[in-house]
Formats: sequence, C-alpha cells, structure tokens
Amino acid sequence: MSLLDLTKERDAHINQRLQDDVIVWLTSVRPDGRPHSVAVWFLWDGEAFLIFSRPINQKVRNIQHNANVLLAIDNTYEGSDPITIEGTATLLEAKTIDATLPAYVAKYGEKMKEINFTPEGMAASYSQAIRIVPTRLV
Repeated sequence: MSLLDLTKERDAHINQRLQDDVIVWLTSVRPDGRPHSVAVWFLWDGEAFLIFSRPINQKVRNIQHNANVLLAIDNTYEGSDPITIEGTATLLEAKTIDATLPAYVAKYGEKMKEINFTPEGMAASYSQAIRIVPTRLV
C-alpha cells in the first residue's frame, strides 16, 4: 500500500517528484552506527523504490546489517520543497531484475551514455538490485 493519496494535491506533487527527479540521497547505517549517505539513481513505481548498486559498495553491506534506510530528494526550489522518506530495504536475488529494465532505461538511458555505459554494461557493474518500501513520509 502506498503512503501517498494521489487525490491530495501535496501527495500528487510528491509522487510526480518521485517519478521525475533523477537523484535521491540514500542514507543507510553502518554496523558501527554511523550514517552513510550517497546520491543514487532510482525508480519509483508508486509503491516502492528500485536502486541498482555495485555489490561491493558500502550501502549494500549496511543494508545486510540493518534494513532501515532514509531517502531524501534534493532541493529543487532553494530548499523549500524537500521530500524525506523512511523505508525498509531488501537486497533482491541476483538476476531477478537489472538495469536493462525498460522503465530504468527510459529514465536513465541518456545518462548512461554520458558516462559511457550501455544498459547491459550498467547491469553488469551495478548488479545488486535494492528494493525499498516506504514506511513513513517525514
């Protein structure tokens, strides 16, 4: 179930931002309790976020230890329109979904080209899929 009621103007606005924004900040917790924040590409399907990572990255190790994460959309209106979402992350099994997903390529295909990646190359390097289900809109 989504935390957003799209009949409400503010929730519809948040949903649109989650569809259109390119970067979200993902904050996870290191085993020693320190926060770890990174900017990542993401897909929002109305119920959950999908992020792809290199399997060796710190965020993956953190999620293995503690599934609680925080997502924050960077400001677009000089800090007056922040969106912060708490959620639970799950590391998806290898090869169940990857960066060749049509919706992901539609959103990031041009960005991939800018960094000399194809969808297949992105899928090979960023092979760990992370699904985040929101638990609270802050």
